[in-house]
Amino acid sequence: MASHIKIRKAEGTWVVRAGGAVLGESNDVLELQEGDYPPVIYFPRSDLAMAFLEPTDHKTTCPHKGEASYFSIVTKSQTLENAVWSYEAPNEDVARIRDHLGFSIGEYLAVEQI
Repeated sequence: MASHIKIRKAEGTWVVRAGGAVLGESNDVLELQEGDYPPVIYFPRSDLAMAFLEPTDHKTTCPHKGEASYFSIVTKSQTLENAVWSYEAPNEDVARIRDHLGFSIGEYLAVEQI
């Protein structure tokens, strides 16, 4: 694994909310720490309400993790464009994040330990 990337199981139970609505809750999340960036919590796909996530055509590439696919979150009141990402086929060194999704935390999107 790239020496600046660390992945560990995050302790406790975590929740992700969009506009107050709970999209998922899990005690099986991963925390990815990459260099000096803030840690990112990755939720298992199986613990998320995938019906609220709509795949988009947006893609990005990280030389350490691979290609990320994006989803928008669709709620009754708004759509949060490309607010969720997933590495469908991550590089071998970070294979643990396969089948997990990360979230762009912001004004209408929160990831919290409960």
